[in-house]
Amino acid sequence: AILAQAILAQAFWLRLPRPVACLPRALAMPRSACLVLAALLGLYAAACFVAPSGPRGLPAGAANTPASVADSVQAPGAAPADSAAWSPLAVGLALGLLAAVLGGRPALAADLENGEGIFLGNCTACHTGGNNSIVAEKKLKKDALEKYLTGGYNVEAIKYQVTNGKGSMPAFGERLGPDDIEDVANYVYEQATKW
Repeated sequence: AILAQAILAQAFWLRLPRPVACLPRALAMPRSACLVLAALLGLYAAACFVAPSGPRGLPAGAANTPASVADSVQAPGAAPADSAAWSPLAVGLALGLLAAVLGGRPALAADLENGEGIFLGNCTACHTGGNNSIVAEKKLKKDALEKYLTGGYNVEAIKYQVTNGKGSMPAFGERLGPDDIEDVANYVYEQATKW
């Protein structure tokens, strides 16, 4: 129990760049912290259940002797004397899964706020407001992306262009990680109809 509490305390202090989106920003936890928390909740829930000390169907307070056990054995097909208890492992797994599902976010969901920040920090020198200060007709607006972008107006084509560059646009594959490129590509894709 002490080890579980220590791990749980560490999970809340992990600082990763992408907080879980389902919580308010002030309470956001990284995905790994949610998974650790879910696992610990499952283990804690399983530990809360006490395994029975005697066989099922034995009346409370009855002695656990061979004679009393033989007396309590029922005929095949007969209903047990008390309802079946939940398996501690099943309850723990169910609670752990519930916490993971409620506390997580889709693994492939783009972080548009992060994408906007990356765009503002790396792209606005040439692409302020979705325009293009180098080649005026090659804007980041949907119709221009459909016309000029190799592969057309889709996230994969934008990711390829950001990663590898083309013409006067530099490649950002060395400067940005794959998650950041994914986020900025999704941001450009979403903004293309709004610029």
